[in-house]
Amino acid sequence: MKKKKDLKPETKREKIVKGILLFIFGIIVGVTSFYTFLYAKYIWLAKEYVEDPDLKLAVRTYNASMVMLGDALIHSGVYGDALTSSGEYDFSPMFEKLAPLVEGYDIAFYNQETIFGGEELGYSSYPCFNTPSSFGDNMINMGFNLVSLANNHTLDKGETGIRNSLEYWSSKDVITAGSYSSFEEEDDIEIGEINGITYAFLAYTTLTNGFVVPSGKEYLVSLYSEDKVREDVESIRDKVDVLIVSMHWGTEYVHDPIASQKEQAQYLSSLGVDLVIGHHPHVIEPIEYIGDTLIIYSLGNLISSQIGIDRLSGLMVTLDIEKVNDNGAIDISFKNIEGSFIYTYYTPARRDFMIYPYGELTNTILSGYESYYEEYSDIITSLSDEVSVKPLVVE
Repeated sequence: MKKKKDLKPETKREKIVKGILLFIFGIIVGVTSFYTFLYAKYIWLAKEYVEDPDLKLAVRTYNASMVMLGDALIHSGVYGDALTSSGEYDFSPMFEKLAPLVEGYDIAFYNQETIFGGEELGYSSYPCFNTPSSFGDNMINMGFNLVSLANNHTLDKGETGIRNSLEYWSSKDVITAGSYSSFEEEDDIEIGEINGITYAFLAYTTLTNGFVVPSGKEYLVSLYSEDKVREDVESIRDKVDVLIVSMHWGTEYVHDPIASQKEQAQYLSSLGVDLVIGHHPHVIEPIEYIGDTLIIYSLGNLISSQIGIDRLSGLMVTLDIEKVNDNGAIDISFKNIEGSFIYTYYTPARRDFMIYPYGELTNTILSGYESYYEEYSDIITSLSDEVSVKPLVVE
């Protein structure tokens, strides 16, 4: 019969090791239990929140970035310079220095001043424009996804031109406003969403260069009136976080907003519009707040072959949209509002178009550019100290 091995008493060292192991095991069990409880509580709260929206939850913050540029006024000099040996139009070289500065924004706006009426109507310049649609391809490739189609040149090529333009835009992943193919389409305001922030976009023009909108087809171009704007805003205001309105208004080549712009801005603010983006003067105008509404009176030209430094210098505005959801109470604000300037260069022969950020200019490109920078900075900040100015530089 085998003898049982003698059991040696635990040494002091072994007792200490066992104690440490038991202590660690206890911590693991405790932590696991605690986080299991928290997870179960989270699931319960999420379920209860769906069933009871009044249940208090943490404050949540959402952010989106936005960039805005002005009028794309495509004269024959611009599209002539874009014509390649293959017979196609390539506008991308003109935007080589601008493209890196606008890419990556969540929302990117510009005003398509000249219509994409179709090649069959003949490409044309002032006073009745028709632009190759490849310009739109270039803008979309740069990241622009919010486009105004309401301006004084919308009717330049009649209803056919508008429908050709709308056919182009309807095939693209962008939100447009200001011109529609039917009343039903006009009433069906598209809602965009980015990073948990919803937004809607409306666009109006105050003039059509004497062209009369066909009777019964007022949807072809959105003409500004207080009644129409009120109806549109009331139909969408409560459905989105941010309401953006594009306005084609004011007087050409005037840096100060005129009385009608001020009145219309006040009215849009009274309706609860968050952001008004203005264009048409072809020169830079100030930025200000009216109540809680940010008003950009005029971004000037994005690109053109007009004559004059003020008409070749445009404004680029960037900002951050912040949405705070405090237990269902939504607060929207604009942060980091910054204005920068761009300059459209071309030779006397209307060739070699290039858009330069002012931070890339030299006196060879634009003599006295530093004084123009100061002048335009004073203009855009003249009505508000909430706007900062920065010289853009291509990195």
